Amino acid sequence: MKRWKLTLQVAATYVGTVVGAGFATGKEIVQFFTQYGELGMVGILVSGLFFIWLGSKMMLLSHAIGASSYQQLNTYLFGDVLGKAVNGVMIVILFGVTSVMLASTGAIGKEQFGLWPPVGMIFTIVLTYIFIAKGINGILMVNSLVVPMMLSFAFIIFVPNISYFSLIQTKPDLTLVTQWKWAVSPFLYISLNLALAQAVLVPLGSSVKDRSVIKKGAVIGGCVLTFMLVSTHLALSNLPYSFQLDIPMSAVVKNISAWVNVLFTVVVLGEIFTTLIGNVFGIAKQLQSFLPLNDKQAFAFIILACFIIGQFGYAQLLEFLYPIFGYIGLAFVWMLCIKKEKIS
Repeated sequence: MKRWKLTLQVAATYVGTVVGAGFATGKEIVQFFTQYGELGMVGILVSGLFFIWLGSKMMLLSHAIGASSYQQLNTYLFGDVLGKAVNGVMIVILFGVTSVMLASTGAIGKEQFGLWPPVGMIFTIVLTYIFIAKGINGILMVNSLVVPMMLSFAFIIFVPNISYFSLIQTKPDLTLVTQWKWAVSPFLYISLNLALAQAVLVPLGSSVKDRSVIKKGAVIGGCVLTFMLVSTHLALSNLPYSFQLDIPMSAVVKNISAWVNVLFTVVVLGEIFTTLIGNVFGIAKQLQSFLPLNDKQAFAFIILACFIIGQFGYAQLLEFLYPIFGYIGLAFVWMLCIKKEKIS
């Protein structure tokens, strides 16, 4: 029983780390999958297989080498010289994505409650600081609470859209299809998310002593992520104007019922929060390797910097930064794929 509890915690942390602002609001799903129509579903299934395989491999490698931070894993994958360069790029990427996460809370506050965007961001900052101070235990606790809500919500939106015909409501952009961008998209998506997930999955993998727990947790987490991608894609495929919205899932749930809309808002904030605290935790560990900062100073510095960057706006940051980060993350995924050393 204790082993299964830990397995589910690993799975929940994996899901919570990957599911962030773009995933929760639907903006990321539209950009990487839904705009390609039926071919977007093919991309989702490919992404799901890689989530199961490479998520497990990342945590098992971290377990084998005793890596307490993504800096150590990248050094192992790329060597001392390239590893330092990759870690430098990674910290910039994490800063950018964490800024997107924080900016999205401002967008949600404005769209759902009519609040001035910085108000939602400041509220999130306070909660982030409280939980991140608890370290990896705080991350596990938040994910154990939020991920079951995510899964319940995915079922709610999946049931009305289960019909195959819902797949063909959104016609694909034929220009993008003929350029084979739909085939590249799942690899950009997986590279973006796994590269960012290092911040939490590396220390998680090294802290779990049982390899079977890691394997089972990664498989369950990867399957849950795939199901959530499918359910969101199906729902958004029935929304012809999804590309025009900052939070397309908001329009989907409004067509179901008022209480589902309230649940959606809670779930989205929770999904964003789980990734946000994971990223802040990962950046802090990296900063502390070359700056004389304690935990509280590092957390405060990171959150303030992300708040300033987040003033550019959620949609603008996501559309500009995410595809770039996806291409950069391809190098990490490639090295993770080809690493052949035996895991003891």
